[in-house]
Amino acid sequence: MNHLLDLEKYPLNHPESPEYAALVEKCRSDLAAEGMFNLPGFFRPGVAQAAADAAKPAMDNVSFKHARRHNVYFKDSMPGVADDHPAMIKFETVNHTLCADQLNGNVVIDVYEWEPFAAFLAATMSKEKLYTMDDEMARVNVQATRDGEGLNWHFDRSEFTTTILLQSPEIGGQLEYRKDLRTQDDQNYEGVAAVLAGEDPNTRQIMPEPGALNVFRGVNTPHRVVPVRGSKERVIAIFSYYERPGVSFSAEEQVGFYGRSVS
Repeated sequence: MNHLLDLEKYPLNHPESPEYAALVEKCRSDLAAEGMFNLPGFFRPGVAQAAADAAKPAMDNVSFKHARRHNVYFKDSMPGVADDHPAMIKFETVNHTLCADQLNGNVVIDVYEWEPFAAFLAATMSKEKLYTMDDEMARVNVQATRDGEGLNWHFDRSEFTTTILLQSPEIGGQLEYRKDLRTQDDQNYEGVAAVLAGEDPNTRQIMPEPGALNVFRGVNTPHRVVPVRGSKERVIAIFSYYERPGVSFSAEEQVGFYGRSVS
């Protein structure tokens, strides 16, 4: 794994070391303060682009184009708020997805299945253990966003999202977010409406460099990918882990996310 990851800078293979403990503590601190942690240079130079290049033929020919209109909640209605409330405004999202079963031989699969990677992520999230998915489609996705496309405002279903940017676009593609806008007990519809209208001064943007590991707490943080401009796609790998073993999506979920099912 040392040929793929900078294990001198990020010693995931030495969990007993003080350097590992310091790295985990820094990641936990960043998650608490910023809602994410970002590790630039997690992939060694050239690895991210090589992974993007390896995925390109399948991306151009067999990827699933997922285009939909949705609100920030991905739901038709929410309790206690009118359907025409500004927090319920709908946007269009477009991206192109390859599933794990279309990524055979790509290094992103090797990284996903490397047990110290999951152990490190669990430690940063203060979880006892994280397991890879059994789902041969959902476990790892590579998504491309093309000229004029973007992932629009939404809350995530899962508590954390784990990604590595493989290729950045010429223009756009930033992650824009507003940390901790809602809680389990308060949906804060007025605050959501302000973010969607561009009126919240605490909204931020970041653009991780290719090869950076980013772990983002998106369940209570609305976020979007700024629309991409230019001929160069934004390409990102998305890794899915769960706190219990044996997780797979249903056939209906697979069709909804990927346009086909292997279940």
